[in-house]
Amino acid sequence: MIVRPVFELPPDRQEKLARVIRLEWWSIIFLISIAIVMYLATGGSQAMRAAFIEDLISLVPPIAFLIAHRIRQRPPSIAHPYGYHRASLLAFLAAAVAIALVALFILYEAGSTLIKQEHPSIGHFYLLGEQWDIWAGWVMIYSVIPPVILGRKKLPLATALHESTLYADATMNKADWMTAGAAVLGVLGIGFGLWWADALAALVIGLDVLRDGCTNIKRAMQDLMDHQPTSVVDGAPLKMETALREVLRNQPGVSDVAIRLREEGQLIAGEIFVQLRSESAIAEQLEALTDVAQRFDWKIHDLVMMPVTAERMNSLRSAD
Repeated sequence: MIVRPVFELPPDRQEKLARVIRLEWWSIIFLISIAIVMYLATGGSQAMRAAFIEDLISLVPPIAFLIAHRIRQRPPSIAHPYGYHRASLLAFLAAAVAIALVALFILYEAGSTLIKQEHPSIGHFYLLGEQWDIWAGWVMIYSVIPPVILGRKKLPLATALHESTLYADATMNKADWMTAGAAVLGVLGIGFGLWWADALAALVIGLDVLRDGCTNIKRAMQDLMDHQPTSVVDGAPLKMETALREVLRNQPGVSDVAIRLREEGQLIAGEIFVQLRSESAIAEQLEALTDVAQRFDWKIHDLVMMPVTAERMNSLRSAD
């Protein structure tokens, strides 16, 4: 039994990964602090109660990412000859499900409030006894700031590292600040005597969060089924096969190329079928082509390069 070679990120991507890990730890710290103050200030507001529950569930994506990162660092073994890179796909699915659960809870709480016509009350709470009398609405304003900053920092890193889990985490941060923003509007509405403003704001945000959650669940399930390489942002095909095929077809001694690629978490693997012009030194030609293909993109890892006849190539091309 042979095992897959150990994958190492390029130096520039390793630096970005280190930044991501720091951001995830900061996310956990800020989410815990927000959840604590949210619990103290919840009162009778449905939007604030929904925001508190969401902050707790929002801990799932960063924790899932950090756990998956530790697992996929393990080298391939006899029991797992292809390594542990698919751990990030499981983390992505967990993060997507967490987003959907948040949305369903928000919709349930907001909908029940509107149906029952419950009139929430927002008051003050005391921190450290009676030393500071704090209006609960300021807590919601505080809870908006960290998710906005963290989410904006994670999005470009998710694209640069091809990390679906990190993108889902940034989406959860978006849900955090949108829910907190809705709660702020709800609190202000209650202050003006509009009892329904609180629940209505939470209901609108819940629908948007549910859309993000369902989209991420669909993409996570597709990735688990050896999906073609796609963008972590919108799920659009990267069309890497077409670009790589053109690069290889321009190499000396190559007549035609057919490519099949799949995502394995952060990495991309697959098979390349090559029709060579010469049957001499086939092994050397294939090794040279493999080097060219792996230099094409840092995410490509463990390609299988196979020589085929013209008849077989025509069969492969007709299947495109």
